Amino acid sequence: MAVTDPLVPEPRYQSGFGNTLESEALPGALPVGRNSPQRVPYGLYAEQVSGTAFTAPRAANRRSWLYRIRPGAMHGAFEQIDEGLIVSDFSQVPPTPPSQMRWDPLPVDPTPTDFIDGWVTMAGHGDPGSHAGCAIHQYAANRSMHARFFYDADGELLIVPQQGRLRVRTEFGVLDVVPHEIVVIPRGIRFQVDLPDTRAEGGPQDDARGYVCENFGAPLRLPDLGPIGSNGLANPRDFLSPVAAYEDREGDFTLVAKFLGHLWEAPIDHSPLDVVAWHGNHVPYKYDLRRFNTIGSISFDHPDPSIFLVLQSVTDTPGVDAIDFVIFPPRILAMQDTFRPPWFHRNVASEFMGLIHGAYDAKAHGFAPGGASLHNMMTGHGPDADTFEAASAADTSKAHYLTDTMAFMVETRLPLRVTRYALETPRRQADYPSCWATLKKHFHV
Repeated sequence: MAVTDPLVPEPRYQSGFGNTLESEALPGALPVGRNSPQRVPYGLYAEQVSGTAFTAPRAANRRSWLYRIRPGAMHGAFEQIDEGLIVSDFSQVPPTPPSQMRWDPLPVDPTPTDFIDGWVTMAGHGDPGSHAGCAIHQYAANRSMHARFFYDADGELLIVPQQGRLRVRTEFGVLDVVPHEIVVIPRGIRFQVDLPDTRAEGGPQDDARGYVCENFGAPLRLPDLGPIGSNGLANPRDFLSPVAAYEDREGDFTLVAKFLGHLWEAPIDHSPLDVVAWHGNHVPYKYDLRRFNTIGSISFDHPDPSIFLVLQSVTDTPGVDAIDFVIFPPRILAMQDTFRPPWFHRNVASEFMGLIHGAYDAKAHGFAPGGASLHNMMTGHGPDADTFEAASAADTSKAHYLTDTMAFMVETRLPLRVTRYALETPRRQADYPSCWATLKKHFHV
């Protein structure tokens, strides 16, 4: 499928997670039998993109072959640009207090702001240069990227829209993503984000807002299911990758790269989204969180939040992840004689939460869609006073249907260092710890 108008083509998809996929926009464009024949059909260039080491085990190896109109090496020299509020070097941020933290939703700047300009970094740890750790950003945008294209050499991007539809145009094809869906862009893949519902210049606009987890480490994967068996949680068939859709456009464009924590730009005289055919597994994909098959207790007690694990970035230590991406979707709470909301806890892991829609069952007020919270490792947290009292008196002989909700959590084994912006912004709710101050003493002998 050739693309002439970047806002017109309707996305098409193929399903599957982690397996090798293939697609061609012109018949016969995909070479047969050889990855890099002496002459590629249609006069295309062959180019491999490797997301892991060449010698990574077959099951973990990520790479794709692209057959494109011009090779990815064709662009001008990069120059550093102002990175705004994007942070990657967390050794330079102020000391992070172990306090519970919560923030109001990120407002959209009234000035023209595209997806990349709209990033602010909230917290993170590690170092993109060593391929370890993560950064957690929020974004707010009110315009399409137009003549700008972007790739992230530092990490893989997990994008969680909270408000507004995104049309993510990648080298592999087009992905439409709406709130309640996520999209993952592998390390190094070039893309452009359009806001297809934004009105004409000068008119009313539909703003886009959401969250980004930038994964510096091993690519995200589906967790093993263990005793759950062969079905449940996020099913591979529900992950959708694009079908090839190239564009052959020339003009004055800019290629923006994130490399070693900084933003760089280079002139490019053509659209880099000119891939006519491809095959491989280093591929962007999207997933509808509403298709998550929730697992829970139907007798007593409240299971650990790992039952809500969608994707994980693993480490060299079995069972210990660098990143767990967890959701709290609509579900039925049927446990009897049990405190049904999340219990009070202190974890060896750090938890950054966002709310996509509705209300979160552990907080009665203050946690709004588009907002965020952080409970660093070993910092006590749990339901606020109102939620605790209500749940302690609830009739657990009847099931409780949670319907109007969708929250997520990025959990990591290391402490999250908070940026100066996140510490000092007026969005930070200074009184957040007071939500536990009115918990009553119920002790009696």
